[in-house]
Amino acid sequence: MRSLRIGAAALAALALSVLSAGAQTSDGHVMAMPDQAKWGPAPPFVPPGAEIAVLSGNPMGSSAYTVRLKFPANYLVPAHSHPTDENVAVVSGTLYMAMGDKADRNAGHALAPGGYALMPAKANHYAYTKQPVTILLYGMGPVEFNYVNPADDPRNAAKK
Repeated sequence: MRSLRIGAAALAALALSVLSAGAQTSDGHVMAMPDQAKWGPAPPFVPPGAEIAVLSGNPMGSSAYTVRLKFPANYLVPAHSHPTDENVAVVSGTLYMAMGDKADRNAGHALAPGGYALMPAKANHYAYTKQPVTILLYGMGPVEFNYVNPADDPRNAAKK
């Protein structure tokens, strides 16, 4: 629970730093170019190595959010689900995704730039990369990861 609070606090702080940098106007309007993104380490509920840039909203809040995520080559997000729908749009690279209770690096559907996926609430799915990938992730917060296998949850690695 402590690591979840730390992750939520870090994500909230990142959201505030991005939004206070002038990307969002007083009327809630947001316009931002890719080179204006303020990248930081992704929260501890995803495996280490990913980076995040909050574009709008607060992913840990209870409203709409949009973030960019960068994944390195050969990255894996093990099988998990979320309490809300997850929308994924690929910006660069190829992201492989599939539904299921266990990751299978031969079963993923390749999503190239412009590709889109909707992972419904409470549906188990996984994602992996073969090369560096950048995606847009958006939906309704709060963001929560429920790993199928608790041993796959990176928050549990910190407890060992």
